[in-house]
Amino acid sequence: MSEKSKGFIPVMLTPFKENGAVDYDGLTKLTELYLRAGAAGLFANCQSSEMFDLTAEERLAVTRHVVKVAGETVPVVATTTFGGEVEKQADFVKRMHDSGIEAAIIITNMLAGELEAEELFNERVHLLFDLTPGIPFGFYECPEPFKRVLTAAQLQQFVATGRVIYHKDTCLDIELVKAKLNVTSGVASFGLYDAYMVHAVESLKAGSAGLSCIQGNYFPELIVWLCENYDNPSASGQVALVQQFFVDHMEVMHHVYPMVAKYFLQKRGLEISMFTRRFSGVFDEGVKGRVGELYRCYRQLFYDIGLNMVTS
Repeated sequence: MSEKSKGFIPVMLTPFKENGAVDYDGLTKLTELYLRAGAAGLFANCQSSEMFDLTAEERLAVTRHVVKVAGETVPVVATTTFGGEVEKQADFVKRMHDSGIEAAIIITNMLAGELEAEELFNERVHLLFDLTPGIPFGFYECPEPFKRVLTAAQLQQFVATGRVIYHKDTCLDIELVKAKLNVTSGVASFGLYDAYMVHAVESLKAGSAGLSCIQGNYFPELIVWLCENYDNPSASGQVALVQQFFVDHMEVMHHVYPMVAKYFLQKRGLEISMFTRRFSGVFDEGVKGRVGELYRCYRQLFYDIGLNMVTS
């Protein structure tokens, strides 16, 4: 994750069979789609993966499968902390690290409760570091069950240990993103990946290492294109079109997610089920129609900027 060129790190879906079992053939096809689209890395076992609805063994198996399919083409990171005593979480960190991931991702809401102090959270992070010597880490400001956003000072402190190489930022505040980038800018091994596409271009220009967003589960090649062209003077008009596209279509991509993303990928030709383990809303004809309109607009946008769709 230390490359200085901007990169897209997809927050991966987990395909399921209609009986609810993990669809490993579908996971292979999905992983290969991300790779053909030009992903710089892969974030397995995250919220988009329905990680809270996977067993511990499924989390390990899914991550191992992604690592195997990716080979050594791109690094893989995965969530490793799911609550309980820090010692228990450290044990699972080690098991996940043994799967071949480059960084063990800490969910920021799993080391301290919503009403517990920042100082307690910091202490537990350092304890987790002490219990897992030599393992690289990343942070993920997961919005469920509540969102704990790191301050710039916290991120600076953790990155200064040399143990943190990745941060998936979900603060939605470009000024806070800039503050985090400012205090970590001299650390070559660290990268901040922004999740909020409303300010994607501004974040990339401010120094973020790339993007890690759910929109990549609809059109990953478009996120890759933006990472490669955000500051290209000859493509400034096209960049503006792409940025506005994400602003205009933000709501439909979040509604009944991740089911809508799986439906969208079906429309693109990917053979996966729409099955999800977690109820996220009703996928009715109204939702289907809005996703159909998103599909039409995305096809038009690809035509307007001259980008080819990666085939499934």
